[in-house]
Amino acid sequence: MMNNIPVDLLQNKTSAGLQIKVFRPGYDQQNNTKNFDAHRDDHYIFFLLTAGSGALKVDFQDITLVARQLYYVLPSQVHSLIKTGQAEGWFLAIDTSLIAPDIRDVFECRLNLQLPRTLTDDELVQYSNLLNLLRCEFNERQADTYFLPIVHALGQAFLAMAASTYNYSEEPKNNHTRAAELARQFKELLKTGVLTIKSPSVYASKLNVTPGYLNEAVKKVTGSTVSYWIQQETFNEARRLLYYSDMDVKEVAHKLGYSDYSYFIRSFRKAMGLSPLKFRSLNRT
Repeated sequence: MMNNIPVDLLQNKTSAGLQIKVFRPGYDQQNNTKNFDAHRDDHYIFFLLTAGSGALKVDFQDITLVARQLYYVLPSQVHSLIKTGQAEGWFLAIDTSLIAPDIRDVFECRLNLQLPRTLTDDELVQYSNLLNLLRCEFNERQADTYFLPIVHALGQAFLAMAASTYNYSEEPKNNHTRAAELARQFKELLKTGVLTIKSPSVYASKLNVTPGYLNEAVKKVTGSTVSYWIQQETFNEARRLLYYSDMDVKEVAHKLGYSDYSYFIRSFRKAMGLSPLKFRSLNRT
């Protein structure tokens, strides 16, 4: 265990804003993330399996991938290294700055943990052709004047395809309404603000709307209130820190912006059904 959850930085691996690798039987992802297993990334990562199977844990849930499946992990999510065994496939890391807001909405604005998506044979061929081209350009054209525009364009083509794959068969969303845009902006603020801001009215003020209007918009788009999402994000982070770090409960409370340690314990117990220490002891056995 460690005093905090490690963050894997893409800039330590590449200055291109993305990285692409092929994994084959015996592949060891330790060459991507050294010295730790459970960690976060400051970027998106995508896995596409073409053969075999692989497994990883993402925010306390075990995810198993099989051939023809696509999966991604968000920067905020704590996850293990993928165990690929005899699997074959692709690993792609992409900086968030390269991902357009409407594409990010597809990946981020969902109520539950994302699940793998199974591709058709034709889709797998299309993805493989694109990723083969991206890998070739990434490895062979780095000295070229147009290296970055080329690999970024190919990376964004992949992102659009992946967004289409994940958006297909989802419930229809009014992605271009004012409510959807406001909900997206709120969830963006929540990622960084949750450590210090717990008040719906503060988020509303930052977005230049009334608390009631923000709550109505977020509930219309996501089905849940602003307070619910603040609580979810807060206690998701609390669970990550309790499980993956050696911080004591007081340190976790302080990290999450709670000056009243007892209030944090009561709030956690009400939301999770057990105390922080009980959660830690049950999940570390």
